Amino acid sequence: MNTLKNKVQLIGNLGQDPEITNFESGKILAKFSIATNESYKNAQGEKVTDTQWHNVIAWGKTAQIVEKYVTKGKEVAIEGRLTSRSWEDKDGIKRYTTEVLCNELLMLGK
Repeated sequence: MNTLKNKVQLIGNLGQDPEITNFESGKILAKFSIATNESYKNAQGEKVTDTQWHNVIAWGKTAQIVEKYVTKGKEVAIEGRLTSRSWEDKDGIKRYTTEVLCNELLMLGK
């Protein structure tokens, strides 16, 4: 069960083209967000779609695949783990974010 402690699997569509960063050290980073949708019926019997956005980061070979093949609107399945980090913005306010560190990516659809 150790492998299930921090594991995320999502299927969704990219909201925009990935942001690719190539570092002087030779490392490559891909950042992108995907939307997942869940539908349900509300008390009035109307269909409601709930969209959640997830920030995803990928390094190395996975980032290279993202750079080469993944664009806005594409449907992907990802697997990874949750990571959290904080930073101070330009106004000195501490900000927090949670991201999915992607270690596997599968392109779906066409």
